[in-house]
Amino acid sequence: MPLSNTAATYGSVTKTFHWIVALLMFTQIVLGIVGSRLGTETRLDLKVQLLEIHKLLGIAIFAVALLRILWTLTQPKPTPLHPERRAETFAAEAVHFILYGALLLMPLSGWIGHAASTGFAPIPWPFGQSLPLIPKSPALSEAAFAAHWSFAWILGAALVAHVAGALKHALLDRDGTLRRMWFGRSGPKFPRRGAGRPGTMPALGMALLFYAAGGLGAFVLTEPGESAEASAPVSTGEWIVEEGTLGLSVTQFGNEVEGRFAEWSADISFSETAMDGAHGSVTVTVRVPSLSLGSVTENALGPDYMAAEQHPEARFTGPIRAEGEGFVADGTLDLAGERVPVALPFTLDIDGGTARMEGTATVDRRDFGIGGEGTGQLAAEVTIPVTLTATRAE
Repeated sequence: MPLSNTAATYGSVTKTFHWIVALLMFTQIVLGIVGSRLGTETRLDLKVQLLEIHKLLGIAIFAVALLRILWTLTQPKPTPLHPERRAETFAAEAVHFILYGALLLMPLSGWIGHAASTGFAPIPWPFGQSLPLIPKSPALSEAAFAAHWSFAWILGAALVAHVAGALKHALLDRDGTLRRMWFGRSGPKFPRRGAGRPGTMPALGMALLFYAAGGLGAFVLTEPGESAEASAPVSTGEWIVEEGTLGLSVTQFGNEVEGRFAEWSADISFSETAMDGAHGSVTVTVRVPSLSLGSVTENALGPDYMAAEQHPEARFTGPIRAEGEGFVADGTLDLAGERVPVALPFTLDIDGGTARMEGTATVDRRDFGIGGEGTGQLAAEVTIPVTLTATRAE
């Protein structure tokens, strides 16, 4: 069996590439079905392991598909067995172009989405989780995963068409088309040279239309997210917050995942002179669904974690007292239906009528019933960094 293609059949290299991709794709489909049926609470560990394998196989599919395309560019294409069936030959050409493109674009978009996010289901290999020129960006990650989903549908449709065509040739035409792609001797009759075939450019043009549809589908699937870079939080009281950030940081699968809330408000009263041991008080109200936490945002807001739909608002209230060279707000945090004592130590720099504050609270997510009791994959400790700049209200 020759290594290269001939006018009658495909060579052993092309056949090997074809069946390796087929095996990888079949495995991906099985993993997707099994993984989608697993819950995020009781079977989270297994779900994540399957997702890690899914990502690694996706990169393998990308690499093998790229090598196959490069090899195909150097090879003659076997003559169509039925060149007189011009519409059928055109459709086969178009489906092949769609398959080639989707086999590259689907895993590549997923890879970009992973590289742009942090912390969830890392690729199990020693080469790191980032890609050159791809920044950590929730917006980019969301767009890339939307494209990934869109191209997955295109690939699925092309696979169905490809398999249906192969079965037609094998069961109805009985013309040896399938034997061309199998190993061993294959001797289907084929037309003499010059029998004619439709050009590849129209088929390529049709494939490009499908790829454009995939990009448009990704645009439609990417819903406008709530920006984590929100303007200054709403503020009342004696101090008006001009700018500030309210973050969230947790360690998952050994990686630190950082995010922030886009919508929150602060009611602050503060005096440099203590009265009854207190320098003032603070109340911070947070809109929980405004959290952006990379690729795990949806899980973090779900019913097994922060339950944003059932408890859309979190509130921290407490007096401010001096502690060492700084201050601490000793209060309570209402989150996910639980009320837990929380201390927020912070530093404060007041220059005239402008105050700059920076602090970090540390909580145990289990006190709020978030994420269950286990800590094997998700650390119990969660840090909440806060920075803000405020001016005195006139």
